[in-house]
Amino acid sequence: MVTGPIQQPPTLPGGLRPPGVTGLGDLHPFARALAAAPAEPRWRERLLVGLCPVRRSFAEHVRVTEGPAGLYAELLGQAPRLARGVRLLAREHVMITTALAALQHAAEAPDASVDDLLGRAGYLLRALAGHRQRGADLLWEAYETDLGGET
Repeated sequence: MVTGPIQQPPTLPGGLRPPGVTGLGDLHPFARALAAAPAEPRWRERLLVGLCPVRRSFAEHVRVTEGPAGLYAELLGQAPRLARGVRLLAREHVMITTALAALQHAAEAPDASVDDLLGRAGYLLRALAGHRQRGADLLWEAYETDLGGET
């Protein structure tokens, strides 16, 4: 029986923002570099410069969400039914971190083709967008869905 939504805490553990909120603006320089013509001078350099804040923000996102004091532990404490979704997001952390490193490595290689870099970057942007949406969906399910009897 649904009795009402679980009340979302005013702040998350440690006063942190939900996953996906941290570093939202950090994708803009990266996306701008991708949107520029690859034939422009210093395109790879701008790509690498734009990639750095994305890597930093994503590493911070992983730190905030995983671990015994992270957001995922808090969610599981309040809503154990979300374990499958939490495991999926944690696996995506590994995959996205690997994709970020691979793109940086490829962009630093002078012989990497522009098509390869654009393909890797497109994959990365799709993975980040999907991960952000799944994280938001998980939070919605945790704080807006009440199955009754769960504390």
